[in-house]
Amino acid sequence: MKHARIMVAGGGAAGFFAAIACAEHNPSARITICEATAHPLAKVRISGGGRCNVTHACFEPGELVRYYPRGGRELRGPFHHWGPRETVAWFAARGVVLKTEADGRIFPVTDDSGTIVDCLRRAAEAAGVTVRTRCGVQAARPGFEVTLTTGETMACDRLLLATGGNKEGAGFKIAGQFGHTIEPPVPSLFTFHVDDPRLADLPGVAVENVEVAVPGVKLRESGPLLITHEGLSGPAILKLSAWGARVLHDRGYRFTLAVNWTAPRPPAQALAGLRQVRAEHPRQQVATWNPFGLPQRLWPRLTAAAGVDPARPWTSVSNEALTALAAQLTRGEFAVTGRSPFKEEFVTCGGVRLAEVDFKTMASRRCPGLYFAGEVLDIDGVTGGFNFQSAWTTGWLAGRAMAAA
Repeated sequence: MKHARIMVAGGGAAGFFAAIACAEHNPSARITICEATAHPLAKVRISGGGRCNVTHACFEPGELVRYYPRGGRELRGPFHHWGPRETVAWFAARGVVLKTEADGRIFPVTDDSGTIVDCLRRAAEAAGVTVRTRCGVQAARPGFEVTLTTGETMACDRLLLATGGNKEGAGFKIAGQFGHTIEPPVPSLFTFHVDDPRLADLPGVAVENVEVAVPGVKLRESGPLLITHEGLSGPAILKLSAWGARVLHDRGYRFTLAVNWTAPRPPAQALAGLRQVRAEHPRQQVATWNPFGLPQRLWPRLTAAAGVDPARPWTSVSNEALTALAAQLTRGEFAVTGRSPFKEEFVTCGGVRLAEVDFKTMASRRCPGLYFAGEVLDIDGVTGGFNFQSAWTTGWLAGRAMAAA
């Protein structure tokens, strides 16, 4: 469509990327981004502690989709067309050099999210995209006649909803009016509130590898764990919160968390290790001879919780006490009483049902001319740049398809 009128509802990462892709594929299109706030790309600016975790160094689509609790199956095909490799190349072509950190996260070498924001805004301006702020999309009628929060009405041939995962936002309302099913949004990445004497006064203590699980359901993850002022965080907790988002929401964020501090050792192996240290180092004090390399501040808390006096020598620890300590170390239970967002990462699961979207074009299967990108869809990834990657991918596919329609 030579002079297509295209409106993008939402001035976030997905909306900007879609608008730029559309303009670059169809320079004659008239493209307008409508952002409800005064600050487009605000979430990009605060992401990654102000550094912006652009994507992740995982370049095989079959492996990449494993980081998405919801949407992985649908994204497999799109990632073959636009994945982390294409994202890195896109920014590099526009003068933004990215770096890969040891854990695979990719950031701008400036360590400044403003670098990414400025790049997107310059690219949009160079492509002739109009950006309107304090001007959100309020309603849309077939055709599309769009009502803005300013009171104006505008007509467009293609409408992209990239309004994020806010359940109060207009994106879900408009999608519903056009026949789409909305999966209820609930928080996805969050830390756990735990008030337990074993963790008191230990903020900042980290364990390199633990296994965490929720007894009674099939939720189990492993990885680093961090003790905080409020309870527990770190990659193991965040992954568990993402994969268990709906289950934990349904439980009101009150559940029992089982922790294996010595992962991957099972209880029997941990018990054998304790017996060995008692036999080989009988005169050593329990507090100072830690056979599993746990943080020195945490170790005496766990021994005391098992009824083992950390000030006593190993030779004084009975078989019964060793069994209790092995249980404390490998399946210690902690009462979780709530949640809090992970830093600035306000990620939700839920959104437009994925079966109702064509993932070759991001077009609606319910309404011709309607498209989706970003967190308005029922897609979410774990922490590490995966949520931004799904925004770049779905935005690029939607923009290219709108340009060609």
